[in-house]
Amino acid sequence: LNQVVRAMPSTVNGKTANYRVYLTPDVNAWAMANGCIRVYSGLMDLMNDDELRGVIGHEIGHVALGHSKARMQTAYVASAARGLASAAGGVAGQLSQSQAGDVAEKFVNAQFSQSQESAADSYSFDLLSERKLERKGLVTSFQKLAKLSEGQSSGNSLLSSHPPSTERAAAMQKRLDSGK
Repeated sequence: LNQVVRAMPSTVNGKTANYRVYLTPDVNAWAMANGCIRVYSGLMDLMNDDELRGVIGHEIGHVALGHSKARMQTAYVASAARGLASAAGGVAGQLSQSQAGDVAEKFVNAQFSQSQESAADSYSFDLLSERKLERKGLVTSFQKLAKLSEGQSSGNSLLSSHPPSTERAAAMQKRLDSGK
């Protein structure tokens, strides 16, 4: 991981980027607002260095764009709104405690998350461009993730927190082809 992140930023929004590997066969990476960026060894086994930089750039994007902080704020607002609706009683109270209330909250969060994922993808592309690093790895990383999820039920795409990997690969390929 040290070799891969050598070309990546050492700080994000004034916070030291803290890159670490978790030894697990899972294929995942994540970031927190404090600059903590974690990559699972299963992801490292699946991807080459350029692809890893694309994924890490995406996680840096979440930190730089304030997504972790925004996600916490959204969760607090949703919780408060459900609490108020529940306290109001009547139909609003019943809906806030029902599966319909759960689905509505998941829909709002998923759409918010999908837009954040797309923004983090673009951030990674721009970061790789700025640092004169290979951007094709961002495309092929999404292609590998799409292949990995083939045959798995992704559930309702309207409730998914991530856009489909095939769409993300196509969007990054389009940017690569346009040179922007």
